[in-house]
Amino acid sequence: MARGVGWAVAEAREPGFVREVRERFGRYRHHVLGTLRADGSPRLTGLEADFRFGELWLGMLTGSRKGADLHSDPRFALHANPGPGTDLSDGDVRVSGRAVHMTDKEVIRRYAHEVRPPEPFLLFRAEVTEIVRVAVRDATMIIQSWRPDEGLRTVRR
Repeated sequence: MARGVGWAVAEAREPGFVREVRERFGRYRHHVLGTLRADGSPRLTGLEADFRFGELWLGMLTGSRKGADLHSDPRFALHANPGPGTDLSDGDVRVSGRAVHMTDKEVIRRYAHEVRPPEPFLLFRAEVTEIVRVAVRDATMIIQSWRPDEGLRTVRR
């Protein structure tokens, strides 16, 4: 798996695209997180992703299954809530990477002060390895993908 970067790094390298993806996540509060169980099978769960302090944060209750999954295998995929309807007018976006468990008490305190999550909670910082956006414009499917080591690619179908 490619080395991941923080959200601010991705946004600095491809500002327009990454900002659009962040804004797309911001349209809805709840999204779908994909993790890997200890046996390697996939698990999908709801999550409130948060973009703050130049990072993408994954917060969850202590003792949650998704937290246990990320502790044993930090790889994740986060899919934005598609919203109502079937036209994908807002586009379909997802982020993949590794989740880094935060143990720095100051980072956790700062986050908790601003977000006020239910306590106790686990906090993970996303190291992004891929960002994908799929949209349909004038009967053309536009697939954009960004990776830290490859930059932005666009395919039209």
